[in-house]
Parts: sequence; structure tokens; C-alpha cells
Amino acid sequence: MPDIVLTYTDAARAVRKEVERVLRHKPAVEQVPLLAAFHRVLAEPILADRDQPPFPRSTRDGFACRAADIDGAKPLQIVGQLKAGDVWKGVPLAAGEAIEIMTGAPVPTGADCVVMVEHIKTNEDTLLVDSDRIVEPGENIVPAGAEAKSGSVIVSAGTRLAASHIAAAAACGYAIVPVYVRPRVAILATGDELVPVDHTPLTHQIRNSNSYSLAAQTKLTGAQPVILPVATDDKPEIESAIRSASGCDLLLLSGGVSMGKYDFVEQALMSLGAEFLFTGAKIQPGRPVVFGKLPQQYFFGLPGNPVSTMVTFLLFPQPLIAAFSGETHPGLRFMLARLAHDHRVKPGLTRFLPARVDFNIAAPQAAIISWQGSGDLASTAGANGFVVIPSDAEKLAAGDCVSVLLV
Repeated sequence: MPDIVLTYTDAARAVRKEVERVLRHKPAVEQVPLLAAFHRVLAEPILADRDQPPFPRSTRDGFACRAADIDGAKPLQIVGQLKAGDVWKGVPLAAGEAIEIMTGAPVPTGADCVVMVEHIKTNEDTLLVDSDRIVEPGENIVPAGAEAKSGSVIVSAGTRLAASHIAAAAACGYAIVPVYVRPRVAILATGDELVPVDHTPLTHQIRNSNSYSLAAQTKLTGAQPVILPVATDDKPEIESAIRSASGCDLLLLSGGVSMGKYDFVEQALMSLGAEFLFTGAKIQPGRPVVFGKLPQQYFFGLPGNPVSTMVTFLLFPQPLIAAFSGETHPGLRFMLARLAHDHRVKPGLTRFLPARVDFNIAAPQAAIISWQGSGDLASTAGANGFVVIPSDAEKLAAGDCVSVLLV
């Protein structure tokens, strides 16, 4: 049995190397309705179908006029009104004239500025601009094509589509969007102790939570989870289950990767021709995580403890799944926060400890949650991130800047 235990940095680098291999081969493409493309990865760029904006657009409610005509002592003649969706059909604006205009309306020919309604006084069909107000040409106007020219790229291929991208696609007339086909990720939980979630477990049994947490995380990463039946701690049964997942892009196994007498996952993988890239990482939780290649697919062997399973998914499978989805820059989501309290640890492992990050303050603050180890789902359910403790740290003080892995 190979013994390839890496630091977190080296394990992450090994996964990144395979991510780069996957990114060289783009997935198949399918056309889906615009809303169905949400959180999918764009296969072809979204292009502007016309200049944006297609006309000089007013950014304020006010009056369109010529900046050179503005004199706090000289009234301007109001000759019309424009609302969004209208177009000025009269003659170009002449010197000394103004047109009332609403936000989003096209600025009429002849006008070169819009004075906000807050800065004028009207009297029937004339207006005066505040005497202390200096207005420059172009003020409160977005020129035609200033945001994008016709044919320019609005959203690049390889982008995972967020709400802002959906809005941009809608503005460009994309009712149907080309996206990459979602990868299929097989999920195989192992262990004699596991029972289905709708069963009442005996004292020595637990419900199979790992298949559900991994399926949820897989969906969030943009892939299609394929949950396989639980395999007992039996090497031939595990081998058979692995073979059944051959049509999937990636296989995630949970449990059976430690040093126990009945931990058969690595043996089963070896029997099926696996190449191991690492068989452990110097992290907590999740030290016995396994990564490698079968002849037909990549695989990860994740620890059976449920918090370990969730943490190791975020660290290792997530960027690989994102790459299989066609995402151009797959990676982990980290942020910086201030630690809410002192914390002591034993050096030697990179630790990812469940934490609650308070975003309702100017500088986010992270409080490490008291927990009973990597089987403690009850405490971890209150976490929205994991504070990263470097492997050489012994003590962190309240107020120290820490990295947080977001869930």
C-alpha cells in the first residue's frame, strides 16, 4: 500500500496539477433556456447585440440643456418632456431651451448635459439653475456605446453564471444560452454502521449523512451527483460498487480510508488499477484523505467522519469538479477576518476549524466554534466557514488576521 502523506500545500498543488489537465479538455456543450443557465458555466461568450446604451442616456431626473446656456440669472425655456421609453421627435434643442427628462430617457439632440431636478427652480414654462451650480458638458449623461460596443464580449466563456450575468445576457437578447454539460459525480459511502436516513438506527449504527452532504456540495459546485447504494466493509462489494461508477467523471468515496482492520477502500482501488497521487494530508480534520486516478476516472477517498468529509470536499474535490464543469478559474473561496478570541493549537498540521463569521460589522470577525471533533455535526451545523490555522502556529491572539475557508 503506498504511503504518500503530503502537507496541505503540496496536496493542494497535486490537485491543482490535475485541474490544469482537465481544463485542457472542454466538456460537451448544450443550449438551455436563460434561467436554466443560472449557476452553469458559459460555453461561448455573451456578446453585445448593439451599443450599450444604444443612445445617450440620462442618469438623473432633471432637465436636458446646453451647459454653455446655464446662467443662474438667466432663465431657460422649457420646450417639452421626455420619459424613459420616449424619443424626442421635435427639432434639435436650440440655445436657451431645456427639456424635462426622466432617468433612462434618451437625451435629445442639441443637449449636452442634464441638470438634476434638485438644482433648479421652475416657474410655469421656464427654469433657473441654482446660481452656485457649475454644470459641465456631459454631466449626468452616459454616451451611446460607453458601456459596451456592439459585438464586444459582455460575459466571457468559462464564467459560472451569477444573477448579474443572467441580467447581462437578458439585456443582449439571449433567451437560449450555450453552457457546458454538467459533469456526473458518483458518491459512494462505505461502512457496516450506515443505515438509510429514513431508518431508525440501532445503538451501534448511524444514518448515512455523508452521501447527502457530498451530493449537496456537488450540486453547489455545478455538477450532477449520482448517489450509489452504501457498500459494506467488504472488499469485493466495494470493488463492484466502484466498477458501477465507471460512467461518471469523478468518484467520491467516504469512509474506509483509515488504518483500521476493515478499511478496504484503498485495497479495492489498488485491485482496480488505481494510481495514488497522495494517501494522506497533514490537515485536521481529514488527514486520511486519498486522491488518485483509476483507468476510467479520478477518485477521492474521503474520511468517514462527516465534518472531515465536508472539509476535504471543499479543499480537494471542489476545484476539480469545477474544472470538469468548464469553469475557467476554479478555486477555493477564502476570505480574511479578525479572530474573535485567543486560540492555542499544537503545531504540525494545517487545521480547518469550524467557525461563525460575523459579517455585520465593518471588519468581519470569526469565532471558532467549540466542537467535539470531526464527527460533531451538531456544532458544525452552526458554522459558516472554517478558520485556517497554519501548521507552524501555536497560538493565535484575539484580533489576529486569519484566513477563513467559506462553505
